[in-house]
Amino acid sequence: MQELFAVALFAVVLGLIAFELINRTVAALLGAAILISSGVLGQEEAATEFIDWNTIGLLAGMMVIVAILEKTGVFEYLAIKSAQWGKARPGRILILLALVTAFLSAFLDNVTTVILMVPVTFLIADALDSSPIPFLLTQVMASNVGGASTLIGDPPNILIGSAADLSFVDFVIALAPVVLLTLPVVLGILYLMFRKDLKSSPNAEETINALDARASIRDGVLLRKSLIVLGLVIVAFFLHGALHLEAATIAVFGAAALMLYAKADVEEILREVEWPTLLFFVGLFVLVGGLEVTGFVGGIAEALTNVGGGTSVTTAVVVIWGSGIASGIVDNIPFTATMIPVIQDLAEAEGLSEAEVRPLWWSLALGADFGGNLTLIGASANVVVAGMSERAGQRISFIKFMLYGIPVTLASLVVATIYIVLRYY
Repeated sequence: MQELFAVALFAVVLGLIAFELINRTVAALLGAAILISSGVLGQEEAATEFIDWNTIGLLAGMMVIVAILEKTGVFEYLAIKSAQWGKARPGRILILLALVTAFLSAFLDNVTTVILMVPVTFLIADALDSSPIPFLLTQVMASNVGGASTLIGDPPNILIGSAADLSFVDFVIALAPVVLLTLPVVLGILYLMFRKDLKSSPNAEETINALDARASIRDGVLLRKSLIVLGLVIVAFFLHGALHLEAATIAVFGAAALMLYAKADVEEILREVEWPTLLFFVGLFVLVGGLEVTGFVGGIAEALTNVGGGTSVTTAVVVIWGSGIASGIVDNIPFTATMIPVIQDLAEAEGLSEAEVRPLWWSLALGADFGGNLTLIGASANVVVAGMSERAGQRISFIKFMLYGIPVTLASLVVATIYIVLRYY
């Protein structure tokens, strides 16, 4: 009975968000409150076991750092330079920004990358007198693909790497090639879908070439301080295993240090944090926790791997596609966390060696990462971009995101399937 209630409540909240009947943050928090009030989850259980505070802390810390960076004028500088490199042609700039985003997502993480790139994108769109939506959607989908190539690029990879004892190099060797194959396919699809929207004003190139990028830097001292702290944070992300620190701790430490070092107006900076986005995640994690605790997500996960033997190519294909579709519906972070013990149990039951189970880990990573492009709530980066875009007066609806996300996800999963089958089977 509780499982049915949790599933029905999740479906209702998803419907409210999809059809924009109420604000998504309100819908998620209201659903979470109803779930807890009904006794499916205890309040303490929800807060300690199901809300991913590492994700929340990472987002909050990076939002603070970006808010301070924004005051230096560095984003205006990057916007002007990017537009000038692209010769004010929207299509060329769209591809250029997406490639930059995919590359950065591999070495930071996709959430941090989109937080850094969104302000640049809005400034470029303004200069072109063009809609920012094609640029934003292309970038966030490129970030989810690019982040799949390394251990730290996408949150599901961090979970898998920790559970399976896979290194940064393991991920690069196994997944970077398929990312390089998938990214041109994704960008080609999005370019074709957006080509009619990629227009600029007649005098855009003349206007952009006349802009002085260096003059946009408003505070060189603050920029230097911000870049020092951001650089140290990025290094710490790379060394988080050796430092025994979670990403959230590093981000919050960096945010607090930068506010102190830069003597920032704390209240002013905190007003720039995307609190609706953070609260949406809190509600979403609780709702998915309800699906987990009642056994619904676990049932789906077990069904995905209960096909053929553990070394069967069919099992790997089912994991890719099942994880891809399911991750787009319930968010790839909690779904990956649920799938990890299932694959571990399967490996133990079938007596699989480390080499034999690795294709299943790569299948899970690719399915979860690429599947994050399916819906607006499929990946953390999607929600962050939507929140920042809405704050700037450009709403990205659930349905609109899905219209572009479905073909991108299907194409990505096809490439991933061919890659896994040919390379490992």
